[in-house]
This record gives sequence, structure tokens and C-alpha cells, in this order.
Amino acid sequence: MHSRLFLAFALAATTAFSVEERALFTGTDLSGWKMPHGTWEIVGGVALVADNPKAFVTTAGSGVFLNSPAGKTRDLFTETEHGDCELHLEFAVPKGSNSGVYLMGRYEVQIMDSFGQATVRFGDCGGIYERQEKGVGFLGKPPAVNASKAPGEWQAFDITFRAPRFDAEGKKTENARFVKVVHNGQVIHENVEVDGPTRSAAFKDEKPLGPLKLQGDHGPVAFRNLRLKAL
Repeated sequence: MHSRLFLAFALAATTAFSVEERALFTGTDLSGWKMPHGTWEIVGGVALVADNPKAFVTTAGSGVFLNSPAGKTRDLFTETEHGDCELHLEFAVPKGSNSGVYLMGRYEVQIMDSFGQATVRFGDCGGIYERQEKGVGFLGKPPAVNASKAPGEWQAFDITFRAPRFDAEGKKTENARFVKVVHNGQVIHENVEVDGPTRSAAFKDEKPLGPLKLQGDHGPVAFRNLRLKAL
């Protein structure tokens, strides 16, 4: 009897902690991201334009993808869907630019040029964006500290995310949760519950799985080294 219980516990533990890690960006093309891609392009690197810090100049090559020099194009969605996960991504924005990463296409961590700001809100870099109903915004959570680097510099998010839970009838039993968000090595959120999709989410409903979304229409933004580990 004890051996059977131990075996059941061991199997459950193995299942609970099994992981699958995958790169979301090959570095050379946008395979794995839903078409159409708009004007997203593969480049070797980005830097601020010398006389216009609100824009990027690119170098030829691979390893980085950029929404466009103008910063106005389609949002990107992964072909695969995720639930509980750990996400690592690196990004760069020029002065004043704005983007966001949406877990499951629904719950946004803001990307923004917030360098040097003494006070930060939910709309600043690393903020968990507000919800909105009937044109009225509510909730939203600012980062605990402003960890933003200067425009044009590469930055990193490491996000541990827990998807919402549903019962057998599809009724939600537990809200989605940002277990931890780390920005450039500093913890900016821990155990933050979100009771519904945030503003500008791709989907207004909630489900056990969803695609990752990268916002592409709010200004120039570059990404590299995107990795997702399903938990």
C-alpha cells in the first residue's frame, strides 16, 4: 500500500514539474508567428538615429526582429498557445516609444520608454496594464521600482505566469496571476492577480490557453531572445 502511494506521489510530482522550453524566435525568420506579419522584419541590430532619438537605424543581419522604422504595423501572435509558463524576452525602444507583451493574448506587461521617471504608473515600463469596461479604466499595477534603461538599450523581462483555472463546466475558478515579473534583474511584481483581460487585449474572453501577443502599432520596438518554458 505504501509503495503504491509513493509511486502515485512520484508520478504526480513528475507531471507537475515537467517543463518544455522552446525558442519563440529563430533569429532568421518569423516562422512560428501567425501570418500576416505586416512590416515586421529581421535585422542584425538597432541603434538610435543620431539626430532623432525617437527612431531606430538598423544594421543588416539576423538575430533581432523590428516592427518597422515607422513603428506602426500589425501585432504579432505565436502559432502555439500557452498556459502556465516562464517567459524570457529582450526588447529595445527609442525615446518615447511604446509596446507591450500580452500573456495568452490577454494580460499585458507594458513596454515603454520610462527611463529616469521618478514616479511610475501602470502605463510605464513593467506595469501590468489596467482593465477597461465601457470606456472606463480600472485596476492596473505599476512596477515596484523603475528598472528602465535608457532609450535604445536592450532590456529584459523574466515573467512567471499562472493561467486562469476552470472547472469541468468551463466556469472560471481562479484568476490569472503574475507570480513574478523581473525587469533587468529587479523584481517589479510578485503574486499579482488579474481578474480579466487588460485593455487592448486581443480577446475579451478567458480560456485555459492562448497565444503570446507582441504589440506592434504603438511605436518602434525591437525584440530578441524570446524563450518560453511551459510549466
